[in-house]
Amino acid sequence: MDEIEVLVCDDSALMRNLISKIVNSAEGMKTIGTAMNGRFLLQKLQQGMKPDLILLDIEMPEMTGVQFLEERKKLGINIPVVILSSIATKGAAVTMQCLELGACDFITKPGGSISIGIETVASTIIEKISSYGGAYARRNGKHINPAEFFMQMAKLKIAVQAAQAKDGAEIPKIKDLAPPTLWHQPQKKEPAVITPERKSGPIDIVVIGISTGGPNALREVFAKIDPKFPRPIVVVQHMPAGFTKEFAASLNKICPLDVKEAEDGDEIHRGQIYIAPGNFHIRIEKSTLCNVIRLSSEDLRNGHRPSADVLFESAAKIYQNRALGVIMTGMGRDGAVQLAEMRKQGAWTLGQDEKSCIVYGMPRAAWELGAVQKQVSLEHMADEINRIVSEHLYI
Repeated sequence: MDEIEVLVCDDSALMRNLISKIVNSAEGMKTIGTAMNGRFLLQKLQQGMKPDLILLDIEMPEMTGVQFLEERKKLGINIPVVILSSIATKGAAVTMQCLELGACDFITKPGGSISIGIETVASTIIEKISSYGGAYARRNGKHINPAEFFMQMAKLKIAVQAAQAKDGAEIPKIKDLAPPTLWHQPQKKEPAVITPERKSGPIDIVVIGISTGGPNALREVFAKIDPKFPRPIVVVQHMPAGFTKEFAASLNKICPLDVKEAEDGDEIHRGQIYIAPGNFHIRIEKSTLCNVIRLSSEDLRNGHRPSADVLFESAAKIYQNRALGVIMTGMGRDGAVQLAEMRKQGAWTLGQDEKSCIVYGMPRAAWELGAVQKQVSLEHMADEINRIVSEHLYI
């Protein structure tokens, strides 16, 4: 198998060293270079260095991460970039600016810009590298086995959990770790068969579950959504607390519909997109005049909060056969079981296809359960959502 090659750009020599050690400690990937700011990074790329992924700090002298991304866009460089971000409010706004400029995702540095605790997000670093860097490497002819990376992430997560347990922190259950078979492995030829309890009806709501690869995927879908889209959309995107409000604002700039971070008690209105806030489950509650959104801090579901399963579960209960459920790129199986329940109730369902997924985990799990009526490429997802809803407003 080939290795995923990584270039680390951070103005702190300590951070460059720590992050490089994390990358180099993982089988199947290696650091091929480092840079202390965007200018040196650009020079290395222009001199012929060809990484499969760039880990990029934001605040750096001479050329910041934002300025590098602006130059990258002008030069047509398509190497995926994952941002190393602070969790401060200002950091969230700048991070979303980086996504707008073409960065594919971000990792929060625990403790600020110089984080001696960076090892606590080692599994996340490996996940992002193997997901985005692996996809890029495969497109360019490399032979990459992503299941190997999952096993390393699982071991790292267990190590971090054990360290946290010494301070009295609760260790998440191992069942919350997604099995490696749910990540870009060949799907079964024949999925399970679900026989709906009732005929599919008119669509009153669209619910979407998405994870790794989601920020850019949602930007593509919502930029092409029908400006006169007649139904509400509720979204679970796995994202840390402190970032979803800025993420919603970023989507609102490119989407013809209004996009907002959901708040507890929000009335659900047509033509409005609601993004689940980080660290809160989101569900729909039936109300006399208008259904409303409810948020909660209940236990993680499938290792996540928010969880797509929680949202889909409420949609199956409240809307039954009058909903469209969509599951898109992401690692693990969050959303799969309750999308199957939506389908059982007669709801319409879509899944993103393997070729266009950064990580074909959640959609694959849903497909194998028989939860997905049709698999659709990212390129055509907005068109398919527009078509299905417009054709099934009234039945």
